[in-house]
Amino acid sequence: MAYRIAAAKTSLQTMQRRTFLGGVAGAGFGSLAAPTSTSLTDDERRPAQNETDGAADSSGSGGGKTHTVGMYTESGEYYFDPVGLYVEPGDTVEFVIESGGHTATSYSGDTERRIPEGATEFDSGTLQEQGAKFSHTFETTGTYDYYCVPHKQLGMVGRIVCGEPGGPATEGSIPDAPASGVLPDSETIVEEKSLSYPYVPESGVSKSLPPLFWVGASIFGVTATYLLSKYDRESGRYSRENADRVD
Repeated sequence: MAYRIAAAKTSLQTMQRRTFLGGVAGAGFGSLAAPTSTSLTDDERRPAQNETDGAADSSGSGGGKTHTVGMYTESGEYYFDPVGLYVEPGDTVEFVIESGGHTATSYSGDTERRIPEGATEFDSGTLQEQGAKFSHTFETTGTYDYYCVPHKQLGMVGRIVCGEPGGPATEGSIPDAPASGVLPDSETIVEEKSLSYPYVPESGVSKSLPPLFWVGASIFGVTATYLLSKYDRESGRYSRENADRVD
């Protein structure tokens, strides 16, 4: 009898020990397999997307595009290229020295203001090293005329239209004409978006002689032919007397 009681106690202890060890193991496995209760934020779930979005905005203020205007000194000419450029509000223009030393300065003085009312004026100061840059972001719609300080009187001027034409620059001629070609009007810039230097009406970016040259040459040729013919007739060499004369 005593033997049976002792055996029963041993069996009960064994079952209790197995139950305890099984519970501990189950709890440990559950802690490894079960998800944590802490939820991730949207930023933590999509780090790659956030990095991409940030890179897309790096091209200009407000996510606008960045355009480039070169500044040149070549063969005795000083110019911006493109000489006419269209941008959207929020776009940035980067002026880059390609050769020579120049500035990009808006016509914003009291006596010669040629940027829209309320627009931010700009002045790069003199940039001399090749590759030197100056950036300006255009926010106010309208037409902007600008120039290079040391080469203004030599016709180093440019025009930018932001959004749509408007402002003092559309009300009169620019004080300093480009050294070659002419400055494109605001409407043409809106239509063409970018116009290379030198701009020649009707042919846009072509560096060939302007159409007016050929018109003038044709008129000159016709006039010269007429005058020579008239002189020849009035000289008398075609008179009846001279016609009968045999040399």
